Amino acid sequence: MPVQLPYLSSYKNVQMLFDKIATARIPETFNHQFLQDTIGLKSTSDRPLIPFLRNLGFIDAANKPTPKYSLLKGSGDQRKTAIAEGVRKAYGPLFDSDEKAWEHTGDKLRSLVSQVAGTDEDMSARIANTFVAVAKLGDFKSVPKEDQKKDVRESPEAEGEDHGIGRKVKGLRTEFHYNIQVVLPSNGTEETYLNIFNAVRKTFQ
Repeated sequence: MPVQLPYLSSYKNVQMLFDKIATARIPETFNHQFLQDTIGLKSTSDRPLIPFLRNLGFIDAANKPTPKYSLLKGSGDQRKTAIAEGVRKAYGPLFDSDEKAWEHTGDKLRSLVSQVAGTDEDMSARIANTFVAVAKLGDFKSVPKEDQKKDVRESPEAEGEDHGIGRKVKGLRTEFHYNIQVVLPSNGTEETYLNIFNAVRKTFQ
């Protein structure tokens, strides 16, 4: 079933956006004024960068920076890993279809986008070009710290399994983790996003 994938009509300032975020203060709200006055991207064509950051998981439905936003201000390696994870989140269906989607460019990437999103040639190119613009800033080979911690939690040593007769490991824990992925429309309004998140919150209360 075709899915919606984020795209920008103008993606030339994607790298500048993340370069500026790395040096600027963390805002209370990442709004148009902050984008223009602090980040320095004043064109109206740059405004879609705000919902794009939302797609990547760096700001929430109210445009408030999420905990992952602070990773964009860390070391170069940390920032690249955070961007890669944001790309995996925003373009999950692409990575479901091809785990190394980030390695593709040109016709191969456009074909993959068309296959996953069911888009025409023009829209597939917009999505593919946006994907390349942000994916080149990420490090997809690094293992995120969250995944490393997960591996430790799921190892026999962490879970306190019996490793031999008469030997027991203390600290047995039973934990359940649920990951919920919500695909947001890239052209939605703030009211649309708030309604979606309110519906999710009510469902799991």
